[in-house]
Amino acid sequence: MTGSLFVVAAPSGSGKTSLVKALLARETGIQLSVSYTSRAPRPGEVDGVHYHFVSRAEFEAMVARGEFFEHFIVHGDLKGTARQAVNPILAAGRDVLLEIDWQGARKVREQVPECVSVFILPPSRAELERRLRSRAQDDEATIGRRLADSRIEIPHWTEFDHVVVNDRFEDAVEDLVAIVRARRSRRELRGPAVEALVRELLA
Repeated sequence: MTGSLFVVAAPSGSGKTSLVKALLARETGIQLSVSYTSRAPRPGEVDGVHYHFVSRAEFEAMVARGEFFEHFIVHGDLKGTARQAVNPILAAGRDVLLEIDWQGARKVREQVPECVSVFILPPSRAELERRLRSRAQDDEATIGRRLADSRIEIPHWTEFDHVVVNDRFEDAVEDLVAIVRARRSRRELRGPAVEALVRELLA
């Protein structure tokens, strides 16, 4: 039985990374795929944990070799998911979570139509801007670009299977956990253990 692929996307400032981290702390057996990016690390980011940080030339060489499951330009930087970080894990029966943007999510759905996709929304425009500024990681021009980009990103929420509004953090985490567990229970209902039980019940 192959694993399930979960895709989580959101505009910058929606709290996507914090929600994903909380989900992974609650749910076992699901592995976060660490994306590659051509941008430099932000303060506190660790190579191989938050992203695989590579040069633009190295990223483009990986593209040429066909190593990416999906890749796009996001906020001016190249970002992508390596095939090796997805296909072998799913084939081994383990779940994989991709924390990517809406463009990457669209590409993933083309390749894995049965994936479960979730879009995270902030509770308001004002709160989105407040969160971007409170991170204290970007200059004013970058914050402005991210706010402008969000007007392009947010309308794509309709392409996703589920939408979670990150107003109260704990409620949003519960929503994500429920989505993952619902998929797992549906899959397990068709699993070998249930099939064996049904055979025994009908014997």
